Parts: sequence; C-alpha cells; structure tokens
Amino acid sequence: MKNWLLGVLTGIVLCFFLLLFFAGLGWYLQSRVPGVASGTTLILKLSGDLPEQVAPDLSGQLLAERQPITFLSLIQDIERAASDERITGILLKPSRLSMGWGKLEQLRQSLAEFQARGKQLTAALSVAGTPEYFVASAARRVYLSPAGILDVKGMRAEVMLFKDSLAKLGIQADLEQIGKYKNFADQFTQSQMSDAFREATTSLLDSIYGHFLQTVAEARQKPLEEMRALIEQSGPFDAAQAADAGLVDQLLYEDEILKQLEAGSGGAFHTMAMEDYHRAPPADGGWTAGQRIAVVYAVGDIIAGEDHISPLSGKTLGSETMAETLETVGEDDSIKGVVVRIDSPGGDAFASDDIWRRMNRLSEKKPLVFSMSDVAASGGYYLAMTGDPIVAEPGTITGSIGIVYGKLNLKGLYDKLGIHKEVIARGEYSRLDSDYGPYTPAERERVRQLMNRFYQDFLSKVAAARNMTAEEVEAVAQGRVWTGAQAQANGLVDELGGFPRALALLKEKAGIPPEERVQLVEFPPRKTLWELLLSRAQRGEIRLPAALAELFGSWAQIEAMSQQPLWAWLPAAFEFR
Repeated sequence: MKNWLLGVLTGIVLCFFLLLFFAGLGWYLQSRVPGVASGTTLILKLSGDLPEQVAPDLSGQLLAERQPITFLSLIQDIERAASDERITGILLKPSRLSMGWGKLEQLRQSLAEFQARGKQLTAALSVAGTPEYFVASAARRVYLSPAGILDVKGMRAEVMLFKDSLAKLGIQADLEQIGKYKNFADQFTQSQMSDAFREATTSLLDSIYGHFLQTVAEARQKPLEEMRALIEQSGPFDAAQAADAGLVDQLLYEDEILKQLEAGSGGAFHTMAMEDYHRAPPADGGWTAGQRIAVVYAVGDIIAGEDHISPLSGKTLGSETMAETLETVGEDDSIKGVVVRIDSPGGDAFASDDIWRRMNRLSEKKPLVFSMSDVAASGGYYLAMTGDPIVAEPGTITGSIGIVYGKLNLKGLYDKLGIHKEVIARGEYSRLDSDYGPYTPAERERVRQLMNRFYQDFLSKVAAARNMTAEEVEAVAQGRVWTGAQAQANGLVDELGGFPRALALLKEKAGIPPEERVQLVEFPPRKTLWELLLSRAQRGEIRLPAALAELFGSWAQIEAMSQQPLWAWLPAAFEFR
C-alpha cells in the first residue's frame, strides 16, 4: 500500500514539474523574436474567423500559448509589410473562412492596397468557396490545386425558424415587436418567413451578392452579367473547369507555386509565416511610436453587468465593463482620440441605453469615430448614436432600429411534465413576467405601451445623431436590417470603408497629420492570469464547440428573455454563403 501511494505521489509531482517545464518552454519559444530576411514572401494562412478581440483564455495563459492574432492586428501587419523593404510579397492561402462580409471586405481591401504598393500578392487555393474566392480575387495571380474545387455557385441566405420545435416541447414564445421588419420574434412564433421578413432578407442578399459579383468580375476582367451567368449556371467548378472559365490563372500545387515565385524573384527568396512576422520587430524600429489612440472594442451580445463568456454565444458585451472602460479612456490625458470598433447584434435595451449614455460622455471629452465590423445592429447601432462619424463596410449588417419584448410561456411544458403552478398575485400586472400562461389582453396592451416609449426614444436619438427628422428615421427604421452600402444611402452611416478609413477620420478630428504614425492602445485590456483565475473562481464558464454554439445561439437569445424582456436585438441570425 505504501509503495502504491508513493507511486501516485511521485506521478503527481512528476506531472506538475512536466507542466512547469512545458509552460517554460512555451514561454521561451513565444518570447523569441524572429528575424526577417531581405526578399521575404509572407505565407498568410487564413481559416475560420478572426476575432476582433482575444477572449479571456485561462489554459492558454497557464501554458504560455501564443496569443491568437486579432483581425485589426492582421490588418496592421499587412499595412506594415507593404512599407517593409524586406518583404517582397504575400502568398495568400484562405480556407473555410467563417468571418462575415464586413471583415472579408476590409481584408480584401488591405491586400489590394499591399499589392498597389508594388508588392506581389499571390493566391493559392485548394477547396475554395465564395468567401475564399472573394478575398483571393484581389491577387493578380490566382492559382488552384490540380485536385482542387472552386465551390462558387451563387449565394444563399439561411434563417432558422423554431416555432414547431418549441411547440413539441410545449413552449410558446409570447413575443411582441415594434417595426414591420423587426423579425426577431418570427423565428420563434412563425413556421415560415413573413412577407416583410422575406423582403428584407432578399434585399440584404441582393446587396451582398451584387457587391461580390461586381468585385470578382472587375478582378477577373469580365463583364458583370457574364460573371453572373458563369457562376450561377456552371458552378461549382472542378480545377480544369475553373481554369477554362478564366476564374483562376493556373493549376499548380503549393510547392510549384513557391518554385515559380523563387524563379521570378531575381535574387534572394525566403518565406516566413505571417504569425512569425507579427512578432518580428519593425524594420525601422518605430512602427508603434507616436500619439496614443484608443481602440475600444464593443463586441458581443449586449447584457447588463460585466463581460463574460457565454457557452452558447461566446463573448458578451457587459454595460458595467464598458462603463469602466469608457471612463478610463476618457480620463487618460495621453489618449488623443478613440475609435470604437463595433461587432454586436445588440441585446438588452436598457444596457444598450446605458452604454449609449457613456459613449456620449466620452464624445464630450475626446474625438470619437465608430468603425463597424461584421455586425452593428439594433443595440449595436444604438450605442453609436453620439453624432460622431460612423464608418461601415458595404457588407456590414446594421440598422434594425426596433424593439422586441416578450417571454417564454412554459405552461404546455409543465403540463407535459405533470407540473402545476398556483399563482397568488397582487397588482394588475404582477403576473406579466410569469412563465405560466400567455399575456392577457390588458397585459399585452401594457407591454406595447412600454415598447412604444422605448422605440420612440430610440427614433429620437437616431434623429438627433444623424441630423434627420423623426419621419425620415421612421421610414428607414421599423426594425429593418440594412447592409452598410444601403445604410449609407439611407443616411444611417457616413462613409464606407474599414478601420484604416475610420482611423484617418479620427486623425483629422484630433488634428493629427495623416502621415503621422500613432500608437493604438486596445481597451478593454487583456486580463492577466490572476484576474482570469479570480473571475473563473467566482463564475463557472464553459465553451461549446463552434458548430454547437452556432446551432444554439438563437436559443440563448430567447432564453435570455426570461431574465430581461425588453430587447434591441438583430432580427435573425443571417448567414450569407
């Protein structure tokens, strides 16, 4: 028995020291600064999504894992490489991209500008769908593997509807909404799209798809309608078909592409992963010098309280966390201006209003510009109503000026389970939030009064910030979702462009010369290992795999209504692929 216990203790101690060893090794490898040789081609592998902000990662910090590259840091790396004489080109390798069209457009634009600076941009595809081909089309030379597939065949919009599945469980979503197009409730109260829901979704699809076709047609030097007919009637394409159609330039494997690049270099040829270049020091040693500009991330579903990680929907945007962040930024005299980077579908209406108020207070202290990423809708649009410039990508999902109120009626589920409730109430509306039955006519009328008050307040704030009349706002509100291009045409955003354009506008407001370099300081800052340990001890957090999180994300939204019934939320989880 003693020997057994001794063996167990020895094993535990050994595992502990092995953990320390690998953590130390990881820290050492991560801290090593790579060198950059002249004549370097950067290898840019892209897959999945690129986060706006790195989520708290306890295990990663314990094991000293390399911090993931964020979307804006990648854009900065591409911009830095464009002016780095050691860098001659980028070999782009996109696959299975899941980022939205706002990020895709900014990424493609940054790569196009890199190429316009006299650098070589080459794309290597193996299995590429619409997002991958859109980004790759920025390159003058697009290669496809001889065994590859160009899975480009048009575009579709998918929206999930849950009414029948809820009914099987005995659950009724008792929801009210203001706005003809505020169709969040339709997902849970209808079995098919309403006419308004279909109209709005079709409009979004046509806007995004039209921009895609126009972009790739110009890149491949084909007439727009010829490109449309080719993709819609002949796609998807095997490798030979893609080459014959002129959608790619040549069929080569990656090693053959590298040999071709080396042969055409006319001198030294080296390759380097973009992740390593990210850690390399600037060629002139001063890339991050200059005046300090804050980049404030407003990312995730808006909730009351502090940020946390939801097992269903990922990072949330807590009103208290944002309040502390904005106060810190406002009181820091070294910060000369602020870019607020929004990637949020909205959420809790009252929390959205609280953040809006804090944004306005910050706007009184610092020059401010809003930069919209993939989504800045409903509450995510509301918080940008300060009167400061708003920059969106053509494919950004925005607008959705409307309100949803409701609850889950679980009486049918309780009946299936043999559960009965007795409710003793005082007050005409005291049963308003009870999950044991639908709204009465009087309760429903009261709900609509509350919603209308908040909706009118929403409209007035948009009107004041956008210099529009209430009637003009109402005409483009009603819960309707717009792309960034449509929003600009309707006066809801100021300019089309990405983060670099927002930064240029901020420099102009702050009196900083356009060519002057600035130091970008991110807020909220990444939590330390101790802060993560403390927060996890206070609140258990788990993450689901991405596929499950996407599947159950809509359920997370409707479940949240049991705690807070008034929401400024994006109508539906749109996917355009």
